[in-house]
Amino acid sequence: MLGSEIKSSYMQNGTLLAAVDLGSNSFRLEIGRYDHGRIHRIEYLKETVRQGNGLDADRNLSKDAMQRGWDCLARFGERLAAFEKAQVRAVATQTLREAVNRDEFLRRGQKNLGFPIDVIAGREEARLIYQGVAHLLPQSDEHRLVVDIGGRSTELILGHGLQTRTLESYQVGSVAWSMRYFPEGQFTTRAFALAEIAAKAVLDETVTIYRPDTWNAAYGSSGTIGAVCEVLTAAGWPPDVVTREGLQWLLERLIKAQSADRLKLDGLKEERRAVIGGGISVLKAVFDLLGIERMQAAQGALRHGVLYDLLDRDEDLTDLRATSVQRLAHNFNTDTVQAARLSKVAQHLFVLAGTGLPGAESVSLKRELAWAAQLHEVGSQISHNYYHKHGAYILDNADAPGFAVHEMHRLGLLVLGHRGKLRKLEADFEDRRFVQQLLCLRLAVILCHARLDPDLKGMQFQWDDEPGRRFMLTCRPGWDQAFPQSAYLLQEEVLAWQKTPWTLMVVCGA
Repeated sequence: MLGSEIKSSYMQNGTLLAAVDLGSNSFRLEIGRYDHGRIHRIEYLKETVRQGNGLDADRNLSKDAMQRGWDCLARFGERLAAFEKAQVRAVATQTLREAVNRDEFLRRGQKNLGFPIDVIAGREEARLIYQGVAHLLPQSDEHRLVVDIGGRSTELILGHGLQTRTLESYQVGSVAWSMRYFPEGQFTTRAFALAEIAAKAVLDETVTIYRPDTWNAAYGSSGTIGAVCEVLTAAGWPPDVVTREGLQWLLERLIKAQSADRLKLDGLKEERRAVIGGGISVLKAVFDLLGIERMQAAQGALRHGVLYDLLDRDEDLTDLRATSVQRLAHNFNTDTVQAARLSKVAQHLFVLAGTGLPGAESVSLKRELAWAAQLHEVGSQISHNYYHKHGAYILDNADAPGFAVHEMHRLGLLVLGHRGKLRKLEADFEDRRFVQQLLCLRLAVILCHARLDPDLKGMQFQWDDEPGRRFMLTCRPGWDQAFPQSAYLLQEEVLAWQKTPWTLMVVCGA
C-alpha cells in the first residue's frame, strides 16, 4: 500500500496511475491503483541504465547511453500502452538537466514511452521526493530531514507532515563521484578522503541550513541509502537503519577489498557495485556535515511523490502550479486586476476558437493560457522597457514548485510573445495549440489596452479548418468606429502575423 490518505475530488476508485522516474543510474516505473484515498502498488519495474556515466566533458549524452535509455523506455511503453495521458507522468532528473543534447533523447524517448517526459528542476525534484517519503510515513509531529543521494545530484529537504520548509538540490551523486574518484573501481584510503572532501566542498552551505536543531528525525530515500541499508542489515546491523558506526564499518570493508570487482558483501546488488564508492563518499560527507548519527531508510521516493502529485495536478483548486503562479505574481507586484481581466478575455477567445481536442487537454491549455496572462507583466518590476523580455527570463529561471522545466519555458515564450514582433520567438509555429494560445493572449492584450473591460458583444473568433492556418476575428457593425484605437491595433496585429505561417483576418461589420 502506498501511503496515507489523499483527498481528490475527481479521482475514481480503481483508477490506475503510473510514474516513470528517469534517474541518472536507474529508470523506474511504479504503477498503483487509487482506492478510497490510497494508492496500492500494482507493479514496480526497475532497470539499471546508468545514463549518468554517458555524459562527456561537453555534457553531451553518448549514443550508447541514449540507446540504453530508449530501449528501457520502449519496454516501459509497452506496459503502459493501455494508459491515458492523465494517468501517467514521467520525470527526468539531473542527467537530463545537464545534457546539452537532451532534446534529441527526449524526442525519441517520448515516442518510445508513448507519453511526455518532464525534465524537472532540482528543487522540484526535492519537493516530489519529500512528498513520496512523507506520504509513506505514519502521521507524526516530527520535524524531518530527508536525504536522497542520486546518481548525479543529492537532494536535502526539511519538512513537517506533508509540508516542506527548506529544500535544495546539489550536484553531487554516486555515479558522478564514482566516475571522478574511483574511475577504475579502485578503493583506497586516499581516494575516499579526496571524494569526501570534494563532496563537502559542494555541500558546505548545508551546515547552517540543515542544522541538527532544525530536525529530530533523519530519513534516507532511494538508491544509495537503500543499498547501504541492505548491506548493513545483511551483516547484522539494525534493519533499515544507517548509523555512523555502520557507515564507517562499510567504508573499511571497501578499502580492504581494494576494488569494486573484489568486493564481496552480502546484500550488495551487482548493479550497485560500480557506484557504491561514490555513494558512500557522499553519504559520509552528509553525515559529518549535518551531525547525523542515525538515518532511517524511507519507503517513499521520487516516483511515489510523482504519483501523489498526479492526484492534484489537473484540479484548479489543488494544482500546486496555480499557487506558484500566484506567488510569482505577488513577488513581482503585478497588476492583479489587469491580469484577471486579460485572463478572462484570453480564455473567452480560446473557447470561441475551439480546439478539437479532448476535454481534459483543452482545459489544461486554457489553464496554461490563464497563467501566462497572470504573469505577462512580471518583468515590469525590472524595467518597463522590454518588460516582456525580462518576464520571459524570469520564468525561464524561476524555481516554481509543481512546474517542469519545459512548462516554465512555454510560459516564458507566451510572455515573451504577448507583444512586439513574432520573429523573435524561437517557437514552433507548426504547433497550432501554442499558436492559438499566443494569438488569444496577444488579442486580449490589445482589447484590454486601456486597462478597462473591453466590449466583446457580438465578437466572434474562429479557426478555419480550411485552409487550416487562418484565424478570423469578427466584430459587430460599428465596433471599429466606437473603438478606433483597438481597431487600429488589431490591423497592426494582422500585419504581424503575415510574417508567420499563419493568417489573421479581422472583419468589422460583417
